[in-house]
Amino acid sequence: MRFRGTPYTTIQLVLKPHAMYSLFGWDASVHNQGLLFPDQFGAMELEKQLRASNSDEVRIALLNHFLMKKKEHNGKRDELIELILSFIHEHTATVSVKELVAVFSISERQFQKRFTRVVGMPPHLFIRVRRVNKALRMMHSGKYERLSDVAYALNYYDQSHFIRDMKTFSWVSPKHIAMKVSEFHSDLAGSSYL
Repeated sequence: MRFRGTPYTTIQLVLKPHAMYSLFGWDASVHNQGLLFPDQFGAMELEKQLRASNSDEVRIALLNHFLMKKKEHNGKRDELIELILSFIHEHTATVSVKELVAVFSISERQFQKRFTRVVGMPPHLFIRVRRVNKALRMMHSGKYERLSDVAYALNYYDQSHFIRDMKTFSWVSPKHIAMKVSEFHSDLAGSSYL
């Protein structure tokens, strides 16, 4: 890649939704919309090492080592929320907060509080975001001819509900996305999935 005539490399880490809690012990809802600087999570030395490194392999090893140390040191986990996240991942099209509360035998209030602390957003919002991301993946797959087929596969009440969610989280209409799907295939760096 080139940026203002100078080549550069980007390395992205995609972490699980509970990573801020598991790695740093943070209430994720406090940090859900902000940019964090290295000094805020004990990474000043890591930043120096990354800048001094000559290869991507070394940078990746440094990042891995840093994160593994954070995980060992913090050791915080909310295993119930991690199980619930896996359940949401497996049942994105049909899952609801009401179902999660029933399946995992937890009060709705306690569930909302713990989920938001660990993930950084309320469960109903997380489910909506997951559903939109799954819709984007389905549209990228080329297996669905019509948007209504995608909406139906994800159990949206109707196509207008699907369109509203797509616009809310992707800022463009599903029709526009479908028309541009070939561009998305050629530049997947522009899409990210939760």
